[in-house]
Amino acid sequence: MERAFPNRAAAGRQLAEKLVKYAGRDDVIVLGLPRGGVPVAYEVAQRLGAPLDVFIVRKLGVPGFEELAVGAIASGGVRVLNDDVMRALPNADELIESVTAKETIEVERREQTYRDGRPPPELRDRVVILVDDGLATGATMRAAVAALRQRGVAKIVVAAPVGAPDTCRELKDEVDEIVCATAPEFFQAVGQYYEDFSQTSDEEVRDLLVRRART
Repeated sequence: MERAFPNRAAAGRQLAEKLVKYAGRDDVIVLGLPRGGVPVAYEVAQRLGAPLDVFIVRKLGVPGFEELAVGAIASGGVRVLNDDVMRALPNADELIESVTAKETIEVERREQTYRDGRPPPELRDRVVILVDDGLATGATMRAAVAALRQRGVAKIVVAAPVGAPDTCRELKDEVDEIVCATAPEFFQAVGQYYEDFSQTSDEEVRDLLVRRART
């Protein structure tokens, strides 16, 4: 199988070309999902002449069964819960509060690390282009979308260089627009479409945010 992108930056440049109708608008902001979504989002923001920030989402995993998400929390203190999982858990409320407390600390740590004291952006009434490096199950992106809905944004555009076809289709009903640059039929994992899919560091995220803020 031919890998579609050399790295996240190249993927971001390709993705940006599918979003050019949003270029030069002062109501648009690009938000990257840390960490891997930020190098992609940086290229999109550059091409569109839009501000760049991060939207941090942390899954709330059930202790001992971390892959089972009972919900998620996001930047700005927004929490989204999965009622079906909640009902199936004994002591659900206590459990949720303890996991939320732990993950809130991590969200706040990342906010401080990435923003260097800059306040989070005002999102109300803005067109938000929410970018990740790929969409597999879409769970994190769904949590981000649900959290953004609570922030009074004007429009949510989800954008990714590659996504599982089913996920791209399903998300279409949940957002105002979705741009999956490529949705291969035999999708298995996001990393298989990148030659370089090495982990993005906190430092890299911070550097990209600072670099974009200066322009």
